[in-house]
Amino acid sequence: MKILLATLGMALFTMIMPGEGSKIPAVVVKKLDGTKVNTSTFSNNGKPIIISFWATWCKPCKKELDAINETYDELVKETGVKLIAISIDDARSSGKVVTDVKAKGWEYDVYIDENSDFKRAMNVNNVPFTFLIDGAGNIVWSHNSYTEGDEEKLFENVRKLAKGETISH
Repeated sequence: MKILLATLGMALFTMIMPGEGSKIPAVVVKKLDGTKVNTSTFSNNGKPIIISFWATWCKPCKKELDAINETYDELVKETGVKLIAISIDDARSSGKVVTDVKAKGWEYDVYIDENSDFKRAMNVNNVPFTFLIDGAGNIVWSHNSYTEGDEEKLFENVRKLAKGETISH
């Protein structure tokens, strides 16, 4: 019986989990100024989007966003990519998000997912978790965790996507 329930649970989980080819789910998040935004409106004029889930308490998350930031301007000029950073900090720690973003000098679009609604909708279990979205709004690649150098694979995939090439894990 346990095996049957586990199998059914996994099948249901797989069916509702946004995966490659899925669209960005519609969930409300907040801008740093508190304005509410529906994630279904995330777009980049047909160019790639990187969505990076992070938290102020997550050192690997900050390392990843810092590493991306080092060459982000060049990547934007080359590919037109836009990075959207989604903080999963809750109401108690979300005040630190603005401080961290300013201190780091990140020019990304940053949103706060205080109730973890978007995190759940995207099936993010832990951070950092990064998604690459094509110009049509389809999820085409994802990566969990961060090790120094992972940003290079992300950049390679952004470049391929911008050229219309196929992306592989």
